Amino acid sequence: MHNKQTHWWWLMAAWALALVSTLSALFLGEVMGMTPCVLCWYQRIFMFPLAIILGIAVFAEDRRGALYALPFAVGGITLAGYHTALVAGWVPQWWIPCGSGPSCSQQALVIFDDIQLPWLSLAAFVAITLTLTLYLQRTRT
Repeated sequence: MHNKQTHWWWLMAAWALALVSTLSALFLGEVMGMTPCVLCWYQRIFMFPLAIILGIAVFAEDRRGALYALPFAVGGITLAGYHTALVAGWVPQWWIPCGSGPSCSQQALVIFDDIQLPWLSLAAFVAITLTLTLYLQRTRT
């Protein structure tokens, strides 16, 4: 029983990360009135379902939720990694997918003096992927 509870915390951690990320994105958009760029919208499309899927998995103690969530987390890593490379200037300007609206390459919001939102998004998706992977490895039957 103790072992099962220990493994459950990995799933709980993944859900907590997804929930905090989702609520933070909603706070920035709805409370602070910041319009997300196109790549930020795509990252939200991958993050928001994670909060729901993992929440259900945690409360139902269902391992399948982690399996369903993993593709969303990996897809989020891909988008957030690309967005991070774009902001860092590692991607040529002609690769920028944004049209009208906020710029994907010129981020207006930084946290802790130099951390930009795409970097936080990438960190969240990587952390969620790692915790889900650990959970799935440790609960393998």
